[in-house]
Amino acid sequence: MTTPRSVTRHDVTFPAGDNSCAGWLYLPTGVASPPGVILGHGLGATREMRLDAFAERFAQAGIAALAFTYRHFGDSGGHPRQLLSIKRQLADWDAAIAYVKSRHDVDRARVAVWGSSFGGGHAIAVAARHPELRAAVAQCPFTDGLASALALGPVASLRMTPVLARDLATRVRGKAPAMVPIAASPGSPALMNAPDALPGYEALQPPGTTFRNEVAARVIPTIAAYRPGRAAKKVTMPILFCVSDTDSVTPPAQTLRYARTAPRGEIKRYGAGHFDFYTGETFEELVRDQTEFLTRQLNPSPATSAP
Repeated sequence: MTTPRSVTRHDVTFPAGDNSCAGWLYLPTGVASPPGVILGHGLGATREMRLDAFAERFAQAGIAALAFTYRHFGDSGGHPRQLLSIKRQLADWDAAIAYVKSRHDVDRARVAVWGSSFGGGHAIAVAARHPELRAAVAQCPFTDGLASALALGPVASLRMTPVLARDLATRVRGKAPAMVPIAASPGSPALMNAPDALPGYEALQPPGTTFRNEVAARVIPTIAAYRPGRAAKKVTMPILFCVSDTDSVTPPAQTLRYARTAPRGEIKRYGAGHFDFYTGETFEELVRDQTEFLTRQLNPSPATSAP
């Protein structure tokens, strides 16, 4: 049977905008110029929160994998901290692509992007504006801010209005941002308050994580207006959509409508919740499907077969 390749992980940084992003680059041993895949996470999440698990498995299959943390979060640069800017995060993706293409140990002609949750929406938007990419994966992707806001509920959304007003005022005065929780218990004001949101985020945090469960509240109106699923019809390369049929954060019906507009889209559906995708049997099923897809599109060198 096929045996996984051994993998070396490198701590890397690359320039992004006026600062830099930190990342881990996983390289399969014994491959002179492997294809590459770039991995970005969801709302306020850092690469320590299980991106490493996916990246390592892709590298074991012969695909170099860069898992990075957005500016303003974790150990990446950028001030103020915990600023979630969609424009800046998309620029971070552009910078990550440029970085991978600049390396001599990765094949710049065979690069894919992989995003999860909010990063899954970014992966769709990035793939639409980078037609030179070979493939994309959008895992439980955020595709429509309005649909997600309706899932959150109008009462919870209204409860965030005061902190949004405070943060906009602090921005004008040049003060530190007013924060809103990323995940909280049901009924609490937060970007996500589905029953599985807070325990889901907590389950992804390893000891010593750099994750903070808060972001500057000014992002709220931009999230509601962000509809990256609309870009699916402009994605010219093969793109795999991995959709949770019971997703409490990114409503699957709207995601499926967008996914079906992608000219070369493939859809895989899973009977597991949004936060179940990162661990256990569901992770194993997902990473197998995604590795098969990426291997098919990127054509890495075959691994050694065991007797």
